[in-house]
Amino acid sequence: MSLAFLACAFGGTAVAADEIKGSAEAAREKVSMCIGCHGIPGYRASFPEVYSVPMIAGQNQEYLVVALKAYASGERTHPTMDAISKSLSEQDIADLAAYYSNLK
Repeated sequence: MSLAFLACAFGGTAVAADEIKGSAEAAREKVSMCIGCHGIPGYRASFPEVYSVPMIAGQNQEYLVVALKAYASGERTHPTMDAISKSLSEQDIADLAAYYSNLK
């Protein structure tokens, strides 16, 4: 029984060690592609149609990760977000989510 417990304990540690942790500081070098649309209060884009661009400052970190991954996979679509998200690594996504979730 104790061997099974140890195996689970170490297995859980290995999974946690593989988890990517976002760095808001590292994202400071990556946000230039985001602020052109998401950093302008009330901004309305006109491609492919006119729509209000959501402000992402203060958004839930996990939501941002899920949204960026959904654009990268094609689950969500928008021409600009598709291209940007596909250029991001897992670490970039985690960093950007950490950065924007900490803004107010």
